[in-house]
Amino acid sequence: MTTPDAQRSRRPGSDILRTAVRRNVGAMVWGTVLMGLYQAGETAFPIALGLIVEHTMTERSPASLALSIGALAVLITIVSLSWRFGMRILQKANTTEAHRWRVRVAACGLQPVARDTGLKSGEVLTIATEDADQTADIVEVVPMLISSMVSVLIAAVALSMASLPLGLLVMVGTVAILSVLSVMSKRIGSSTEEQQARVARAGAKVADLIAGLRPLHGFGGNHAAFRSYRKVSTEAKEQAVTVARVNGAYAGTALGLNAALAASVTLTAGWLAFDRQISIGELVMAVGLAQFIMEPLRLFSDMPKYVMTARASAERMALVLSAAPAAAPGTERPAPGGDLEIDCVRYGALQGVKFHVPAGEFTAITAYQPGAAAELASVLALSVPPDAYEGVVRVGGKRLAELSVESVREHLLVNPYDGEIFAGTLRSNIDPSGTSRMVPEAVEASMLTDVVALHRQGLDYEVRDRGANLSGGQRQRLSLARALAADSDVLVLRDPTTAVDAVTEQLVARNIAKLRRGRTTVVITSSPALLDAADRVLVLDDGVVTADGTHRGLLAGDEAYCLAVTR
Repeated sequence: MTTPDAQRSRRPGSDILRTAVRRNVGAMVWGTVLMGLYQAGETAFPIALGLIVEHTMTERSPASLALSIGALAVLITIVSLSWRFGMRILQKANTTEAHRWRVRVAACGLQPVARDTGLKSGEVLTIATEDADQTADIVEVVPMLISSMVSVLIAAVALSMASLPLGLLVMVGTVAILSVLSVMSKRIGSSTEEQQARVARAGAKVADLIAGLRPLHGFGGNHAAFRSYRKVSTEAKEQAVTVARVNGAYAGTALGLNAALAASVTLTAGWLAFDRQISIGELVMAVGLAQFIMEPLRLFSDMPKYVMTARASAERMALVLSAAPAAAPGTERPAPGGDLEIDCVRYGALQGVKFHVPAGEFTAITAYQPGAAAELASVLALSVPPDAYEGVVRVGGKRLAELSVESVREHLLVNPYDGEIFAGTLRSNIDPSGTSRMVPEAVEASMLTDVVALHRQGLDYEVRDRGANLSGGQRQRLSLARALAADSDVLVLRDPTTAVDAVTEQLVARNIAKLRRGRTTVVITSSPALLDAADRVLVLDDGVVTADGTHRGLLAGDEAYCLAVTR
């Protein structure tokens, strides 16, 4: 079964840029008009000065001089207001468009079905921030490009009216400059794309190191990890230097060519004036335009670089936005309050696991091999697509492959032993949606009451990122409280009490059994307290279920079980 995402063709960066332009066409039109008016006003200034000189020298009238000053004041006002409102419109559209793409990329990462991007979370973060911002720059770049073109055209026409060679010089020189720079901009695009990829890899490495900082310190691997990051960061730095070198060569070439064109126009105008082919007023206009057009030419010549950078960023965003889902979910829903069945599942260390948990039963599974426990939890959590393993998993009588991911998430909750803790309050970590009615019961069942009572803010106590201001046991109990507060039909817990003391573990085990009475609950654990609280215990050895009974019955009759779980 396929989904609309799977059916949708791959979305290249050019499509993303076209979408950004289409969504902001109104703002871009108004921005282009206002910025074109700004550039026209700027261009008209040296033209007006030339006309004023010509007119004043002919009539020598104070009234004409006052009229000229008034005309200049109008030009200055037009230039000031058009720049102010034009940039306001364009920058607002740019910022809004960047926000839209950031949300789109983040939404892809938060979808129930992961996308097969081949990227780490740190790389996706870079794409959702830097690449989204640079892609949205196209909204501002195009109007600036058009408005710069307007000013160059006005200058060329004005110079042509004074002397055709001057106008042709500007037009031919502009075409030559852009031809040279368009070739150079292609290298900027490829170099920038590689730099962004390397920076993203460095960001991903940082995210991995932060997530594993405690265990790295525990076994002394922090120095090796730092060397690994330093290598990746050095590669990103070297590529950044390459990009800076290419950008410097581009900027230097653009500045040199623009200056050469301006100098050529000035010298040509001077020669024509010396030869009496143009008047003094036209000479003033030509010299003024030669100085002025350097700025629009600089903007005009910079645009290909910004376009290529936006294109490179859009191509990287397309890696996320057009990636197919890692699994193609179904559309059905499981029966409410249903059972859980694992039928001959083969995946990794699982070698044909088969068991059935009836609705409302509290079942504990103890795995002699930790890898089997982790892989069983991954299969149930949909971290492994149904087509990646043999056998069938049924929830509420329906195969996982037939169910929509949303319905599975509502019906079946698999809480990992290393559940993430977020910056916020205790309450927002326990009940992120703010809709649970089980928060008090979940806090009590998970024995989180001492943490709540310890702080006068209670459940509104601020938790730092990753629970940095909580102990390991407090973080684990907070994660357990969140799982219990969700009150799902089927709850799967993996090692929920490894970081708490034996007395607390006993209380937590009894509380879970009491709170979840009548709801299907599976705990993957080796804790004697949880095994004893369960209605039934399954033993997973060498990838298959080798024993089934109560904890006390297995203790009495299974020596291997007794050795594995007693402590």
